[in-house]
Amino acid sequence: MTGHQPASIFNGSFPHHWQAEILPGRPLILPTPHFVYPREAEEVERGALEVLIRPHAEPSEETIPEHPPFAQEFLATCALGFKDPSVPTGLWSTPNPDEICALSGGYAYMIDTIAPERFTVIAFRPVMEVLPQPDEGLLLFIGHHAILAWGAHGQAWQSEKLSSEGITLEDVDGPILHGLGWDLMTDRETPFALDLRTGLRLPPLSR
Repeated sequence: MTGHQPASIFNGSFPHHWQAEILPGRPLILPTPHFVYPREAEEVERGALEVLIRPHAEPSEETIPEHPPFAQEFLATCALGFKDPSVPTGLWSTPNPDEICALSGGYAYMIDTIAPERFTVIAFRPVMEVLPQPDEGLLLFIGHHAILAWGAHGQAWQSEKLSSEGITLEDVDGPILHGLGWDLMTDRETPFALDLRTGLRLPPLSR
């Protein structure tokens, strides 16, 4: 690990019912409510990602479309995974418009902005890359060995092991994702193709 803080990313590929701002540090006066992710983290404030989130409130008859109302804002403190510029930090919209994905040094937190006490930590630690696929309604998380897909109702699938160490994405052809994985036994890169609708591996020649 290095001592450099990775640059923060914002990706709004999916429509979303919230606004969010990454703060430069923890406020001296903590807003209420304040949520810490994960709850059991120790010394979470060290390098944590501090995000001020404003979820949209339910519209009323008086709501002006260009100026949606907001529910109560809250502070999300997301524990840092790794201080390494090779892993992502930032905010992503998700297939569920009320959910936000916050990455802090490769640790990915899926937070329900309407009920912030509800959250999920993506199993890959770290996540190496995030790839939105709006046409398929999926947010893809690329780890060292496999790929996990998150849909509007939570985890859609997780692929089989695709690499012994590191995945390289090549392109997406319709619902098929093509990439390369490292085969430890042969000491070379091996192509793979995944059906994004199911997460199942296909023969590379299906291209």
